[in-house]
Amino acid sequence: MRRITLCFLGAACLWGIAACSSAPVVQENLTEPPHLEQRGEATQLIVHGKPFLALSGELAGSSATSALYMEQFWPEFRKAGLNTLLATVYWEQLEPEEGKFDFTRVDDLIRQARANDMHLVFLWFASWKNGMTSHIPLWMKENQQKYALAETAAGKSVSILSTFCEANRDADARAFAALLGHIREVDAREQTVIMIQIENEMGLHGNTRDHSAAAEAAFSGPVPAQLIDYMVANRDRLIPEFRTAWEKAGARTSGNWEQVFGKGDYTDELFMAWHYASYIEKVAAAGKEAYPIPYFVNAWLVQPEDIHPGTYPSGGPQAQNHDVWRCAAPHVDILAPDMYLADFPGILRRYMRGGNPGFVPESRDGLKGASNAAFLLGEMRGIGYSPMGVERMLQRESFVPFGEFYRIVERMMDTITEHQAAGTIRAAWLNGEDPTASYKAGDYVPIVTTETLRMGGQDVVVTLNSPVTRFGTNPNYCGYAMVMQESDNEFTVVGANVSVAFKPADGKGFTGLGRVEEMVWVDGAWQTSRWLNGDDVQLRYDILQSIDEGFSSQGLRFSAASPQVIRVRLYHYD
Repeated sequence: MRRITLCFLGAACLWGIAACSSAPVVQENLTEPPHLEQRGEATQLIVHGKPFLALSGELAGSSATSALYMEQFWPEFRKAGLNTLLATVYWEQLEPEEGKFDFTRVDDLIRQARANDMHLVFLWFASWKNGMTSHIPLWMKENQQKYALAETAAGKSVSILSTFCEANRDADARAFAALLGHIREVDAREQTVIMIQIENEMGLHGNTRDHSAAAEAAFSGPVPAQLIDYMVANRDRLIPEFRTAWEKAGARTSGNWEQVFGKGDYTDELFMAWHYASYIEKVAAAGKEAYPIPYFVNAWLVQPEDIHPGTYPSGGPQAQNHDVWRCAAPHVDILAPDMYLADFPGILRRYMRGGNPGFVPESRDGLKGASNAAFLLGEMRGIGYSPMGVERMLQRESFVPFGEFYRIVERMMDTITEHQAAGTIRAAWLNGEDPTASYKAGDYVPIVTTETLRMGGQDVVVTLNSPVTRFGTNPNYCGYAMVMQESDNEFTVVGANVSVAFKPADGKGFTGLGRVEEMVWVDGAWQTSRWLNGDDVQLRYDILQSIDEGFSSQGLRFSAASPQVIRVRLYHYD
């Protein structure tokens, strides 16, 4: 078991500490560490100097705590199409005694990931996990005089660390910096670890805000000048929900929280968002000084049945709080949604407002998951997607179309990321699900059976294969198409359960199919499996109606849940 004890060496060391170890320090990597970079029209994750798509899966919460438990799963991850694993690091395991760090589990995960040609995203479960405080070390739990808890309006403690306690924040920051310093020492060259999630779905449960004495003083005090200045400077670019609250209260540039934002639950939520984000900023800044790879926080989405902040974690990085988080926590790179609600496109668009990069650390697998991932990577030019509890999913039949999509994307990664930067990739997310069959009452399920993508001089019309069977509406019916424009008349399409037709965007004449090739991966390269024609490309036989609608009546058919890759060359006729 490898342990490192903190040695207090003064202000010259990060947060007043340095790791004492006889282990040799690994030579610094010759390239930049993993980072986010704007390339053309996309913000991309750069690993070893190249754009990288994190085709991820997240482990169940306790799985990564044991190397023995994990041994059974590693060979299956790569077979399933994953190139990245999201794995937890527990503070209580990392620092079982104050100032003494045990990196055994971290090193085990890095070793196992390298042996299986995979990358890691570590999830730092520390002050909060799902908004609760469950993963702090025992020495903190037993010292509530120093490590304070949030309180209710009645003065009762809640088993959630208070954001208003500097001792909580500083202890978390020291441990996080030690973790990142260790990762840099052992992994800067290999870049196995490519991102870090700080905490998990943070925010206050039960109450709209903390009512401890320190919190009450801050709430009745002035809104920080830093936030006021941000609001004034970015007024025309503020999130609409946030700007409306401020302007409805008079757009004041001084005053306490209720004077600036008005009385109500949303003001309480903004107040907590400021203090959660400020706490996390100290943690993130300490980590960045040790090893500046991308950091993100994840949000527990507001559910349809939620009444007010507190029924979901109040003050977390939910979409309506993004301006507060951006202002208070500039060292956090991504504000990511954990996405299980049905309206994936609508919610993702809200979370990617203001240039927030696209990464979804928790979501679904199956055909729905593949549709989600295709939309994120293609339409929104995101950097990665991850179904939750992936080790439990691998043996399920529903995982198959998801894993097949991942394998295609990995083989096309260079091409996809080039198209992201060039702005020549789009995606359609289609859903024919019956709204009454939603997995959660009240969850809005948009019905989208046709989507038109304008790409250069073509309208690419993607249509869901019929969601109606002889047994009625299929409650799980969905499909997708990810379309890349190779030249004016050439397209590569990855699709499942849809048809794709083309017509001139200007409405003049018709678009014909010059050559259609089904592509397969053989011996490390894409090769033509079949030339498709005749019945395989005939979408319609109502020729006159098709002509009236501007279509040639032919197109690409993706008839199954398993994805296909088709390349097509088009031509024009009048």
